[in-house]
Amino acid sequence: MMKNKTFKTFRVEEKEGQAWVTFDNPPVNIQDIPMINELNILAEDLENDRTIKVVVFQSAHPEIFIAHAGTNFLKEMSTKAVAREDIALLDLQKVLQRISKLPQITVSKIEGFARGGGHEFALATDMRFAARGKAVFMQMEVGMGILPCGGGSSRMARQIGLGRALEVILSAKDFDADQAEAYGLINRAVDADKIGAFVEDLVNRMSQFNSDAIEAAKRTIYASIDLPIEEALKEEAYWLYQATSKSPAIKRFTLADDTGFQNDIENQRNFETLLMGLQGVN
Repeated sequence: MMKNKTFKTFRVEEKEGQAWVTFDNPPVNIQDIPMINELNILAEDLENDRTIKVVVFQSAHPEIFIAHAGTNFLKEMSTKAVAREDIALLDLQKVLQRISKLPQITVSKIEGFARGGGHEFALATDMRFAARGKAVFMQMEVGMGILPCGGGSSRMARQIGLGRALEVILSAKDFDADQAEAYGLINRAVDADKIGAFVEDLVNRMSQFNSDAIEAAKRTIYASIDLPIEEALKEEAYWLYQATSKSPAIKRFTLADDTGFQNDIENQRNFETLLMGLQGVN
């Protein structure tokens, strides 16, 4: 996929269905125009790659995930109000929305500051894990006279509810991994010396699963946020058939039925072994 490409603001390592993207944009990993442009190229590559199943975003900087969005493009924004009918999405919004819609599982591994656009980037990924004592979050934009404009104002209430989103955005205060976990902004806060192994184990597991099943599950779960339950169930059925038409699921069900796996009490007690064993049936 990206083996012949060199990015300047991050590097990409591919292995066994995984892409590990390490932000490295000295001195402090600002989310500037070059990074936004390169993320757009990365997203396009990933959209067309069915061999990659999980994408992990992490940082080479020991104290910073992504610092914040660059003032180099914010200073170019209009100082005159724009009519609603003339509004176009900002480049940052478009790129992070593209990241959020990738067919792969996306994971943010956060071991430092993730303020402003850095936090908004994490919110655009499917899962977020943060290191205790290292990760720091903030939406500072209201304190600077604007509002979160990389999807933060739009995604946060969907993630944690109205009151907490208003608190995070309108207070413009730092908060740590444990508060982020309590509010639901991240999946888990993990001890700093354990987060590497934790994320790697999870990613190794998820990258064994079928790419079509992964995409179908993602599309269904995201659609369920905005749809009435009846429509959400239809979406669930639609994506089920997309998965069974492409994945080896039916072969696996047939094998389990023909061999009586499902009726064996030992297989119920050790379902993990059965589940992972069936991954080899293609």
